[in-house]
Amino acid sequence: MRAGQRAVARLNPVKVESGVMPVIFDPRIGSSLLGHLIGGMVGPAIARRSSFLLESLGEALFDAGVTIIDNPQVPRGLRSRPFDGEGLPVAPRALIDRGVLTGWLMDSASARQLGLEPTGHASRGGSGAPGVSITNVHMEAGTVSPGDLMADVKRGIYVTELIGMGVNGVTGDYSRGAAGFLIENGAVAHAVSEITIASNLKAMFRALIPANDLHFRYAMNVPTLRVDGMTVAGG
Repeated sequence: MRAGQRAVARLNPVKVESGVMPVIFDPRIGSSLLGHLIGGMVGPAIARRSSFLLESLGEALFDAGVTIIDNPQVPRGLRSRPFDGEGLPVAPRALIDRGVLTGWLMDSASARQLGLEPTGHASRGGSGAPGVSITNVHMEAGTVSPGDLMADVKRGIYVTELIGMGVNGVTGDYSRGAAGFLIENGAVAHAVSEITIASNLKAMFRALIPANDLHFRYAMNVPTLRVDGMTVAGG
């Protein structure tokens, strides 16, 4: 039923004038921003010096109200595990602690390259050397409701779908196709499609505001997210 309602709501999309405006990410697709963050935190990327976060260790990437947790010990969690792919013990860890980047995610090989200790994030597939992966990750809920998050937006976009992979992991430049709904005077209005949203991941992280509607449904969970100052190009 919910899928049908979403499909009907997307009928007859309108054109959007290009400009800089707030973008609000639905929780179903907002977790992709965490994926880009984690991609910049993995030890192999740091060792190759191919991450947009290379000089950001210990810095405040987000507002102080943002904390992101990786917890391999969630009961019945989709990615819970007692040890990593190299047999090392695992424990809950704040990847972002009150806005600050706490460290890298390392297997033994990347830890040796960086002169650090492995963090229990090794993962092993069917063949080849271990890689690096996270477990159950979530961004802690904010203090405002999704409605309040949207209330002062005179004109913006509520994104429900992202298209393409236009993210540069070295520079952090972000440009993706999107679809969703126009926000006018604090309320969701007409459907929109064939738009592009663009910025830089570091700028997006600094501007990010989480709502209070966090629900645990997947291995990676976020509440509704607002990011101000994104460039929106209409179709």
